[in-house]
Amino acid sequence: MSVSSDLHVRIYPDPWAALQLIKPITWFPPMWAYMCGVVSSGTPILSAPFLVLLGIVLAGPIVCGMSQAANDWCDRHVDAINEPNRPIPSGRIPGYWGLYIALAMTALSLFVGWQLGPWGFAATVAGVAAAWAYSAEPVRLKRSGLWGPGLVGLSYETLPWFTGAAVLSAGAPSMEVVVVAVLYGLGAHGIMTLNDFKALEGDRQMGVNSLPVTLGPERAARMACWVMAVPQIAVIALLCWWNMQLHAAAVILLLYVQFWAMGKMMTDPKALAPWYNGTGVGPYVLGMMITAFALRGMGA
Repeated sequence: MSVSSDLHVRIYPDPWAALQLIKPITWFPPMWAYMCGVVSSGTPILSAPFLVLLGIVLAGPIVCGMSQAANDWCDRHVDAINEPNRPIPSGRIPGYWGLYIALAMTALSLFVGWQLGPWGFAATVAGVAAAWAYSAEPVRLKRSGLWGPGLVGLSYETLPWFTGAAVLSAGAPSMEVVVVAVLYGLGAHGIMTLNDFKALEGDRQMGVNSLPVTLGPERAARMACWVMAVPQIAVIALLCWWNMQLHAAAVILLLYVQFWAMGKMMTDPKALAPWYNGTGVGPYVLGMMITAFALRGMGA
């Protein structure tokens, strides 16, 4: 059955399918990064619990959820090849409801972001713009294996980290916080590249030039490993420079765990890339929080 006919099976969306559309499993990275920003700000969390909670909800269910809805709407033809059971190509989100949900959540994102003050609102605008630039024509940066994953990595890790620190500090974060947030966002490029493995066949047919398509699974996986590892090595070097040797040692240990997982993944990158995203990413994000506490200890 064609995508166009599938879209009109229902008049109204299935509520469960609407929840699937905004993919709760994807909310964790930006929520975690926002908390890293909160911790790294050095401001006591209990001094502004409402801003902490509101920022977490904004980063995860609202902005990230909106980006997932926008991406699924813009990717509905690709998903009909890769994952025809997804809410839109399956017809459980009929007609233009996928677009309506994405637009409504865009408006909600901006409204909630306004409640976080000028820094929070500016970051929300940037996040919303990045989400649509990634998925929608004519920009559609996801067609590029370089710019697409890079934009997502910065949006999922760097921007929420910066936002959490700025909102709690009521001003621009310290340079140390900005540098570390950027490094972890750059490293997330590799995580996003591995995430592209699941859409390899559909991307190839629809002209999406992800790195698994353009480089092949083995070379793309090897590049992703380097991209994930190098920024963490830079973070370790900075922690040592800042006399945070215990924190640096903890991040080194977590990086060794990732090296073990990378080695296993490279035995069959196409099959094991999803396994790595479920195993090797945990130590990566744990290192983020350890680094955030190091920055807090500096009085950043």
